[in-house]
Amino acid sequence: MPTTADFKKGTRLLIDGEPWAVVEHTLQTPSARGSATLVRARLRHLLSGQLLERTFKAGTVFDSPDLTYRSAQFLYADSQDLHFMDEESYEQFALPVAGQADVAPWLEEGMTVRAIHFQGNVAAVELPRTLEVEVLDTEPAVRGNTAAGKVMKKAIVAGGVEIQVPLYLETGERIEVDPLEKRYIRRA
Repeated sequence: MPTTADFKKGTRLLIDGEPWAVVEHTLQTPSARGSATLVRARLRHLLSGQLLERTFKAGTVFDSPDLTYRSAQFLYADSQDLHFMDEESYEQFALPVAGQADVAPWLEEGMTVRAIHFQGNVAAVELPRTLEVEVLDTEPAVRGNTAAGKVMKKAIVAGGVEIQVPLYLETGERIEVDPLEKRYIRRA
């Protein structure tokens, strides 16, 4: 059973019988004596994609949603939905783009993802921990940039996602990234 101390991006909770995922959270410690520490969390509903901000007392205990995971393949995206195929039953299903905003830019045709099922329905999809992507655009490294301690630069990778990469990387190189944190890991 997760508590507020377990919060991190992607933690899944059952609140009022509905499945939610933590998008981000902050800790608030009031200055008055005896005041409880509060945790402000931004949550995404796994079924509808709705965003919600809630504040909880530190140490609040939550139930874990009864989730099952199955392998699925991304087929294509249209203007409103992302279409997938279950790799075990070969059934196709669609999820609204709005509910999968963090996942959608990273998807490529044929990519294998984990489909998250809640009460028999597909609630969301989850990307692998690391993805291999191509650097589409990055500014050139300029001599002397390291003098100020700046060792990272902006880069646009597949899907139009902007991340920070080391100065030595150039356009066209393949790298491994953490899609959840939008963070560079290493060269591929």
